[in-house]
Amino acid sequence: MQHRNIARWSRTGIAALVLGLCTHAALADQLDDIKKAGKIRIATTMSTPLFGFTDDKLQLSGSDVEAARLLAQDLGVQLELTGVTNAARVPTLQSNRTDIVIGSLSITPERIKVIDFSTPYAVISLIIGGPKSMAIKDYADLAGKRIGVTRATPNDTLTTQNAKGAEVVRYEDDATLITSMVTGQVEVFSSTPSNLQEMQKKAPGKNLEMKFEQKAFDLGIALNKNQPRLKQWLDDWVKANMKNGKLNAIYKKYHGRDLPATVQNPQ
Repeated sequence: MQHRNIARWSRTGIAALVLGLCTHAALADQLDDIKKAGKIRIATTMSTPLFGFTDDKLQLSGSDVEAARLLAQDLGVQLELTGVTNAARVPTLQSNRTDIVIGSLSITPERIKVIDFSTPYAVISLIIGGPKSMAIKDYADLAGKRIGVTRATPNDTLTTQNAKGAEVVRYEDDATLITSMVTGQVEVFSSTPSNLQEMQKKAPGKNLEMKFEQKAFDLGIALNKNQPRLKQWLDDWVKANMKNGKLNAIYKKYHGRDLPATVQNPQ
């Protein structure tokens, strides 16, 4: 009988220990892990002009890259920056291959279901573009046309939902989309003003222009769910650097315009 009691208490003790460890793990926050490691792993896009791209020296550059460097500096840790495709941004975060994503990631209801976002730190406009000779005023005018989009983006979702009768061609990243438009693989595109500028630069003879704006989105720093202290730190960081003007200055440096007042003055 004594041996049974000892065995029962041993099992109970082990169960309590496991429960305690699990509870501790659940309460642990990624912010502590980042500070302990002395570095923060940030993923950004590597082919989105003005936001995140590879420059002529093969270095990552853009407004998101500069914001990531400022964030690591303010947190007091080293920066480990990784360039990913648009479609890989959320999977890279969910698989814990990165701590956060600063990569022109729009805050959408679909994404909020699976990841968290900081207070908006920037904005992005989604547009339909094409040759000046092509009369396009709204989605109805896209019927029968071959339109290029970047896979797994709000552009993809909006265009697929609204461009009835159009052939939607999906590319893995913005760089491939730009090339497809420049080389005539698609007639029109859904993307951003910055990508339109890149197309105009590469193929001035095509006379490409913006046809209409699809939607404007706030951009947030993406992080995994259930990280309250990390989210609070990111929210406070965004608000502080909006107040001191640093995030607006970074955005204006690359995009040539100020952030909207609603973003510069977060509640």
